[in-house]
Amino acid sequence: MPTPKRTSTSARRSTRKPQRRISAARQSERSSQLELEASPGRRLYLTDVALRDGHQSLLATRMRTEDLLPVAEQLDSVGFWSLEVWGGATFDTCLRFLKEDPWERLRAFRAALPNTRLQMLLRGQNLVGYRHYADDVLQKFIELSVKNGIDVFRIFDALNDIRNIKPAMEIVRKCGKHVEAAICYTKSPVHSLNHFVEQAKQLEDLGTDTICIKDMAGLLPPLEAYELIKRLKATVRVPIHLHTHYTSGMASMSALMAILAGLDILDTALSPLSGGTSHPPTESFIAALQGTPYDTGLNLQSLAPATERLRTARKRYRQFESDFTGVDTDILISQVPGGMLSNLAAQLAEQNALNRIKEVLEEIPRVRKDMGYPPLVTPTSQIVGTQATLNVLTGERYKVVTNETKNYFLGLYGKPPGAMDRTVRKLAIGNESPIKGRPADNLDPELDDARRELSGRAVSEEDIVSYALFPSIALQFFDERERGEFSPEKLEPSAESRPTVAHELHLAPVEFKITVHGESYHIRVSGAGPTVEGVKPYYIKVDDKLEEVYLEPIQEVLAGTPEIPQPQGGAQGKRPKPTRPGDITTPMPGRIVKISVAQGDRVAKGDPLLVVEAMKMENRIDAPIEGTVSAIYVKEGDNVNPDETLIQVE
Repeated sequence: MPTPKRTSTSARRSTRKPQRRISAARQSERSSQLELEASPGRRLYLTDVALRDGHQSLLATRMRTEDLLPVAEQLDSVGFWSLEVWGGATFDTCLRFLKEDPWERLRAFRAALPNTRLQMLLRGQNLVGYRHYADDVLQKFIELSVKNGIDVFRIFDALNDIRNIKPAMEIVRKCGKHVEAAICYTKSPVHSLNHFVEQAKQLEDLGTDTICIKDMAGLLPPLEAYELIKRLKATVRVPIHLHTHYTSGMASMSALMAILAGLDILDTALSPLSGGTSHPPTESFIAALQGTPYDTGLNLQSLAPATERLRTARKRYRQFESDFTGVDTDILISQVPGGMLSNLAAQLAEQNALNRIKEVLEEIPRVRKDMGYPPLVTPTSQIVGTQATLNVLTGERYKVVTNETKNYFLGLYGKPPGAMDRTVRKLAIGNESPIKGRPADNLDPELDDARRELSGRAVSEEDIVSYALFPSIALQFFDERERGEFSPEKLEPSAESRPTVAHELHLAPVEFKITVHGESYHIRVSGAGPTVEGVKPYYIKVDDKLEEVYLEPIQEVLAGTPEIPQPQGGAQGKRPKPTRPGDITTPMPGRIVKISVAQGDRVAKGDPLLVVEAMKMENRIDAPIEGTVSAIYVKEGDNVNPDETLIQVE
């Protein structure tokens, strides 16, 4: 598994042998012709990302370790430059949904892949979370990641603010591991190829071992890919790695042009988890380059067992398949990554407002402009998407400003690529002044507090870091682990499964209650008539009054499995609807992660009351008036909606 060597630019120029020149028309604002010159032959190295970004992109990161490990074992002898197995959203998802220890997953991968570099995605100072963490958490996280098996750290910052990735780079180098600094590729009036090349020079000066162009939305056009890689190879000596998603349909074309320009390493995904919002297929590139000057040196046949196993495993997770799994050329206009699109659709559906998704997609570019054109990647994609959704649903731009939007305008995420809108910034932060300098310089150490809060529990150093990253989620995980009663998300049975006994049947209800706008009705289906021209009459009793209704199916789906009945004693009490200024609500559906007050507390206007997590972002809700907390209708972990009163202040 050699690493592509650094080469001097002078040596590169002197040894370049033109193989073919092709003239191509360029856009009107550029030169009328572009000379394409194939780079000298060299082996192209591949990083397969199916075990991390492949299922994160296509299956909401829900694949379990038990399905990934057998695939990993079969890939160890293939000869990949690296396998991406960890980081990104996997850490959060393991704790939150799968009820797996993410550190145990990493150790299992290390044991299964003794001969292959293990790679992870690190969000700079955000680590694997959605906010900046203090430097002591950063250092301990990286040290433990090395201890548990990571070899290559791909480090990026959502704003391309190099101040936010420099400390992580330094720590990885001290640990003796491979630093791959990444540049988030995007399009805007303030981004250009000159901008990206200049960043690459700065990253090389900081000591990165390789540089990754991270095209998270699949926006990199083929000819621009050629030009960018060619200019990078002429400017820096370190190897160049390309990461591009298939969302727009251009990924394979762009990757091939990058290879012709001199690319050293390419991200691909095994075919069962490729395409759509994922990546170009690994097998296709091995075949396409076989026998060429850029042959990968990998054997297609050696991948067959892993590919077949992964194809079978994917079927278990069909409930997590996104509606946005094909090529989506709309992204070329909206620049909304597929994962962000799925999150927006889910949030709008929870508020019965899915019909307004087009308005939200039109608002996102406006919010992005207001914020200085940040690349849309975690966490800025969530910040921009959530704020755009609120702007549409409230009917007034920035009437409600999320806590994360406020922090963004305060500079707590770093320096935006372009100038922020002053009027919007005033709406977001009022009279507060934005910070100057690196955001993490304003953060107090966090690990000692985490240790103190976990005192009395049997926890490891890894557990302490997990808690520092995701306090409420980690605590829930620890509690379940101590009880030996993990409750992971249930997987729907396969389509081939059929009920074999009566209690496995999914019985349709014939008597039930429905609630519409707060009014409840008792419904009983008394009978049905024959279907005539696709319309079937039903006779139902509504509060004992017999009514005849006609049902004309427009779309039908297979019934799912029945839900497990919940004990009546555990049912959550109905929360009152907000009617007064002191009735505290959430701007979006979400989950309570922290309650900062108790009943009877005296609060001033603007005091923090609770924190609601929505779209992976934690939003603080403050007191709108001065008064006394008279009632609290929620507890940590509860799911909440905008039409409910969570806390009352009188």
